[in-house]
Amino acid sequence: MLYEIDEILVRPLLTEDQYFLVKWLSDPKVLEYYEGRDNPFDMLKVEKSFYQRENGVFKSMVEFEGKCIGYIQYYEVNTETSQITDYHEDEIVYGIDQFIGETSYWNKGIGTLIVTSMVHYLIEQKQADRIIMDPHVSNKRALKCYEKCGFKKIRILSKHEWHEGEYKDCWLIEYTKEESK
Repeated sequence: MLYEIDEILVRPLLTEDQYFLVKWLSDPKVLEYYEGRDNPFDMLKVEKSFYQRENGVFKSMVEFEGKCIGYIQYYEVNTETSQITDYHEDEIVYGIDQFIGETSYWNKGIGTLIVTSMVHYLIEQKQADRIIMDPHVSNKRALKCYEKCGFKKIRILSKHEWHEGEYKDCWLIEYTKEESK
């Protein structure tokens, strides 16, 4: 277990979690925001993407009230882990990516709990100075959640991510440890 706060438990990804990932990453509702509806995952793709890569990305499952509902990963930002390489070299900067795979848990404030808990974990346990994300400009629901968690929009990353047949603009957003004081 990485941490448990209130109803949220975040723990390392286990082999048996592949069944959740296949379910979630073949759901068009989830894929609309994460990976793309034209990019569904099967067991082989989950194996390659989540279990065969050792690239400094820490992969975790999110449980809410004892049920696996989503995925979150974090990584120290550097040239191995991120396309964003122009970032505060004198600071400890982490990136996070996440999704709630069980869509019945959307729009209930749980995403805010997940992101806030990971932010606190990275600041307190990993001594992060900044935490960044790069959501699609069009993902209004996620942006609203992240802003509620204290993230600030920094700049547009033009044509940053390939998604559903085209490059999409993303926001570079950040949370600084000063926000937590």
